Amino acid sequence: MAVATLAFYLFACTAVAAGALVVLARNPVHSVLWLILAFFSSAGLFVLMGAEFVAMLMVIVYVGAVAVLFLFVVMMLDVDFSELKAGMAQYMPVGLLIGVVILVQLGLVFGEWAIAGHAPEMRAAIAPAPEDVHNTAALGQLIYTRYVMLFQLAGAVLFVAMVGAIVLTLRHREGVKRQDVLTQIHRTRDEAIELKDIKPGQGI
Repeated sequence: MAVATLAFYLFACTAVAAGALVVLARNPVHSVLWLILAFFSSAGLFVLMGAEFVAMLMVIVYVGAVAVLFLFVVMMLDVDFSELKAGMAQYMPVGLLIGVVILVQLGLVFGEWAIAGHAPEMRAAIAPAPEDVHNTAALGQLIYTRYVMLFQLAGAVLFVAMVGAIVLTLRHREGVKRQDVLTQIHRTRDEAIELKDIKPGQGI
């Protein structure tokens, strides 16, 4: 067995097992750690496919940012997981029904799915030949020339989603001191300094 084939089966089995343990793990911290392992295994599969740029994106973006953010949120928030599990058991029949419907739909789609005979020619017409240009350079040429509008629209959608998440989660609680930069800039000496006339022997 070739080394590439052995590495493929190793990464594939690890990714499938880690993905299953993300759902089945009882501890949320363990679920996030299994998710990080699944991301690393997926990155290894991308490297075997020759898409090392996408593999680095998986490691830097998903493992270095998203998964670590999940880990910090799970570890720092005081979440009552027993209460969450009790609520989940209440809606378990509805969730199972939705899952069955989705599986049936996927079965219908894959049952009728057939690869077109001219699919390789269509893929070759979009991207340049691998021996002519590196795949990372080819990806950059496609994103910033032919698909630049779609790329910018995707960035705008993500930006709007980020702003919406900040607006929805922003809470102004009473008794919490907040910094007001404009007030600090425009305050005068009379507002910032108060002179006290302390008589001898009184103290402060």
